[in-house]
Amino acid sequence: MFLSRFKHRTPGKGANGGDPNSRLVTVVDPAGACSEAYRSMRANLLYGFIDSPPRVIVVTSPGRGEGKTTTCANLGVVLAQAENNTLIVDCDLRGPGIHKAFGLRNMYGIVDVLGGELDLQEACHVPVPGLQVLTAGPIPPNSAEFLSSTRFAKFVDEVRTQFDYVLIDTPPAQSVSDSTVVAPHGDGVVLVLDAQNTRKGKVRQTVRRLEAVGTRILGTVMNNAKVPRSAYYEYVYEG
Repeated sequence: MFLSRFKHRTPGKGANGGDPNSRLVTVVDPAGACSEAYRSMRANLLYGFIDSPPRVIVVTSPGRGEGKTTTCANLGVVLAQAENNTLIVDCDLRGPGIHKAFGLRNMYGIVDVLGGELDLQEACHVPVPGLQVLTAGPIPPNSAEFLSSTRFAKFVDEVRTQFDYVLIDTPPAQSVSDSTVVAPHGDGVVLVLDAQNTRKGKVRQTVRRLEAVGTRILGTVMNNAKVPRSAYYEYVYEG
């Protein structure tokens, strides 16, 4: 079973530390190799699906520590840098990390928006021009039910009309059901892997779970890939 339409390799070790600057390479080192790799990923998403381009993109991984949040944050930045009105939503209500990637406080977020306590503009942060970030907010006791609510479905429908691109960070698919609850609301899933540590069996199981709910796998991002410098931007297309 082939996993996806494209494979994307990000050179070097995945940045998962606590320093937000270590994660946002597209901000602190825009001319670097990793930033160029994220721009290449952006090009694949923008131009690789001519017939049905994805606008609401769900980001997940088989397990934790594979770089999904870092990937989501940097992809959001490069989309905004290309003058796309972009929104990142942290729907990893089990262990939110988007606020850490951008150095933000997680005092309020999507939980407050869906609860009717704040509207979207009140709850969003604007860390870079063209990019709005909606953090998770206070953790609800029943995140899967929260994300499967009609309020969440209506929220996704509304932001789809307000932004060029919406990126949704979700929990690891192998850990809980949240990602398979959110995925059908998007136009497809980007699956983030650790090239050195993610086991093939876990990847296959994750793909089967996502495909079982009718999700389109847009592609895989392979973090921590040991590749020669000349192959930093290698993409493998499979029809």
